Amino acid sequence: MKRSFSKYTEAWFARGDEDLKTAKDLLAIGGVPNTICFHAQQAGEKYLKGFLSHHEKHVRKIHDLEALLEACMIMDEKFSVLRNEASILSDMYTESRYPDDYIEFTKENAKVAFAAALRIKKFLLQKLNQKSHISQYA
Repeated sequence: MKRSFSKYTEAWFARGDEDLKTAKDLLAIGGVPNTICFHAQQAGEKYLKGFLSHHEKHVRKIHDLEALLEACMIMDEKFSVLRNEASILSDMYTESRYPDDYIEFTKENAKVAFAAALRIKKFLLQKLNQKSHISQYA
């Protein structure tokens, strides 16, 4: 049985969609790879937080996708298939934002980051059995 989303959960997915669309659009025009990587990381983070919210779990104010994934795995161990994606995207958060840790990502890194965020989204869509608004940027 499909459960409808709360406004809070819908907001997480909507913000994730915005980040995913931004990454996709920037990839299409040859945008700055670090910005694309950052938005891909943000999309993955927001989708995982949306899943936690949907299941009425506390949404921690963290940016570590591996920790968020662990929280999802407590509810469903099948989330373990996303370990690689969470690792890729977690590594891109700090390195794409802070001057002390700044790494120049390449276009290939940006493509990998976008693909990782998209895999997280598609996995969640299957888990939530949804074909609604959160599939609009796939």
